[in-house]
Amino acid sequence: MKQANTILLHIQSLPEFRLLKSHYCYRKFISLLPPKFQKAIAFVYIKDDTLFVALSHPGFKVELNYNKDLFRDLLTMLRTADEKCQTTRASKVVFFNSKHLSIIKEKKIPSTIPYYKEMSIGNFTIQTEDEEIMDAFNKIKASIQKQQ
Repeated sequence: MKQANTILLHIQSLPEFRLLKSHYCYRKFISLLPPKFQKAIAFVYIKDDTLFVALSHPGFKVELNYNKDLFRDLLTMLRTADEKCQTTRASKVVFFNSKHLSIIKEKKIPSTIPYYKEMSIGNFTIQTEDEEIMDAFNKIKASIQKQQ
């Protein structure tokens, strides 16, 4: 019986599925970029010796235009470092705006509300004559005793 990875390698080598190999290279290329550039990219593809980079927001276009050399150099380094990506060649880089969102999923930031066990027991004396301040302290006292 054949192993699953040998079956997948065979499928990837078929001409019908050559896009799977290029998709692997595109994902690897994006993962090598700095995180701020990863968020900016919706998708990439190579056509006619040109790397097309779709941006998720128009504001990134100016910044990335200044870094075209980084993209070209990184693609060249990927081609030499990974033998699966030998066919990915591009001499030009073109950035364009896309309506698609970024490939990179934003991680949900955990809430910064501190969750802890209340150490106070709410047993304190209120030393004021003002009724408004006394009501406020009584509410605080009730809140503390409710959390126990």
